[in-house]
Amino acid sequence: MAFADSSTTANQFQLVTTIKSILVWSFVLTVCMLVLGFPILMLMVAVGSLTAVTLHAIMPTSAMLMTAIGFIGFHILGILAASAFLTLKGIHPQEVEWLRWLNGQANPETLSIYASCPLTCDLKG
Repeated sequence: MAFADSSTTANQFQLVTTIKSILVWSFVLTVCMLVLGFPILMLMVAVGSLTAVTLHAIMPTSAMLMTAIGFIGFHILGILAASAFLTLKGIHPQEVEWLRWLNGQANPETLSIYASCPLTCDLKG
């Protein structure tokens, strides 16, 4: 009986860890898409506008709504699929070196050097 309970607890822990990893990857990829994906966003807006104008002749009332739902849904599904792929591939956010800020770890190799330091660091006051 105790073995079955420990197996269930281990499976629940693994499920929670997987869901947490997918959610963290979704957050990171969403932020990257918003910050770094600005050129892609502009291209998507241009294509979406042309699609809405083209669909307006076929279905005048819902062309813009269908286009917006399509593009936003495509982005959401793409981010969730990439998150699930990275998690199921075994790449967890805690293991990625450039995501240290998620764990609250500082980068000890990087030292801040200010531009005025060569002029003022030797002053004793």
